[in-house]
Amino acid sequence: MNGFTSQARGIIAGVTLVLCALAGAPRAAAQESETRMVTTKPEPEQTQTFFLKNMTNVSDLNDVLPDLRNMLGRAKIYGVSTQYTITVRATADDIEQAQKLIADLDRPKKVYRVTFTINESDKGRKTATQHYALIVTSENKGWVKQGDRVPIVTGSFDKDTSMANTQIQYLDVGINIEATVSGVGLRTKIEQSSVAEEKSNVGIQDPIVRQTTLESQSTFVPGKPIAVGSIDIPGTTRHQDIEAVAELVP
Repeated sequence: MNGFTSQARGIIAGVTLVLCALAGAPRAAAQESETRMVTTKPEPEQTQTFFLKNMTNVSDLNDVLPDLRNMLGRAKIYGVSTQYTITVRATADDIEQAQKLIADLDRPKKVYRVTFTINESDKGRKTATQHYALIVTSENKGWVKQGDRVPIVTGSFDKDTSMANTQIQYLDVGINIEATVSGVGLRTKIEQSSVAEEKSNVGIQDPIVRQTTLESQSTFVPGKPIAVGSIDIPGTTRHQDIEAVAELVP
C-alpha cells in the first residue's frame, strides 16, 4: 500500500506540474507579446527644412524630390519651388540620411565661357572675323543678340474719318546666338538675318529680310575649338565658318 501510495503521489505531482506549465504558457506568451510591442514602438519624428544653395531652376528641385522619396520611403517630403527649399519630416536617422543626399545633389554647377568665332570669306579670301563670348552655367542657356531694329511701315484705313492711319512696326535683324552646356555636350543655335537691297513687290516700302538658322549639338573638350557649322550668305558670294570654344571659369 505504501508503494502504491508513493507511486500515486508521484503521478499526481507530475500531473500538477504539467497543469502549472500549461497554465503559465499563455501568461508567458502575453509577456513576450508585450515585450515585442515595446520594442517595435515607432521612433519619434522630427521636421527639418533644407535650403538649396546651388540650384537655380525649378527643374533641379523636381529632380531631387523623387530621389529623396525613393530613398526614404517612410519620410514625408515637401518641396517649395518659390524658395528652393525641401522640408522633411522623418526619424532622426532618416533626417541625417536626407541631409547627406541633399549635400551630394546640391553641388555648385560648373560655369563655362563659350566663345564663338565667325570667319567670313568672299570667293575663298578671308575678309572678316567676329568673336562673341557668353557665360553659360551647366544645364542652363546663355545667349547674345546683336543687330538693328528695322522700321516697317504698315497702314490701316479708317472708314469713319476716310483717312489712312500709319503704323510702324520694328523688326530685329542681326545675329542671335544661344548656347547650352550639358556635361560635355554643347548645343548651339545661331540665327542671322539682314535686309536685302531689293524691295518686296507687296509694297513700296516693304523690305526683304534674309534669314539663316543653324542648330547643332557637339561634344567638346574644355579649351579646344570645335567646328559648329558653315553658312553661305544668300544672295552673295560670302561664306562663314563658325567654331566654338568652351572654357571652365575658375
